[in-house]
Amino acid sequence: MKNQNTNESTGKTKALSKKEIREQQKKKKRQIQTMIKVLSIIIVAGIFIGILFATGTFDYRPEATYDVLITIKNYGSIHVELYGNDAPETVQHFLTLANNGYYNGKTVFKLFDDLMYAGNMEASDTEKGIKGEFSDNGFKNKIPHKRGTLSMARGEEPNSAYGQFFIVTKNSRDLDGKYAAFGKITSGIEIIDNIYKSIRTDANGMIAENNQPIITSISSHASHSH
Repeated sequence: MKNQNTNESTGKTKALSKKEIREQQKKKKRQIQTMIKVLSIIIVAGIFIGILFATGTFDYRPEATYDVLITIKNYGSIHVELYGNDAPETVQHFLTLANNGYYNGKTVFKLFDDLMYAGNMEASDTEKGIKGEFSDNGFKNKIPHKRGTLSMARGEEPNSAYGQFFIVTKNSRDLDGKYAAFGKITSGIEIIDNIYKSIRTDANGMIAENNQPIITSISSHASHSH
């Protein structure tokens, strides 16, 4: 009788153990499902934010001033302010390209006495150009082409500005009204001077392809009211 009671007790213990195991398995399954849902939400949110950055629509305010860092391999970083209040289309376009990584790996490719050209274009870029803000296009733009100014390069035809830009190295006020100036260097202009000192060009100002300083990144850091 005693053995029978012991066996029954053991059977109940085993039955309870199996039940507990099943409950634990169900609990773990629910936890895994919850984790998958949370991770899915995080991934989707990350993709959504990435798309907003990529399209240039994330927190862009035309009236704002944007702090930007242009990093050139082996030379250093140049701090720039972009003035959305004076050149809203050009600034948004530039930031969109920068957020898309358009400038990563592009180069400084031409040096004149008064202008440094960067962001060399591809043939297909000319089909996606913008008009730009300068008086010849009917826009008021109060940013002067003085030493340290960033301005967007363009062709003779309308809507031909895309990603190629130049930095004014000597005051060039004759360019006012003809090109869309959209920012200026706030620190690091000595890096531009170092490029001029260390790089040779041909008679047309072109730098040999294997010697062109490489832009590793252009990133916007913050914005504030202008």
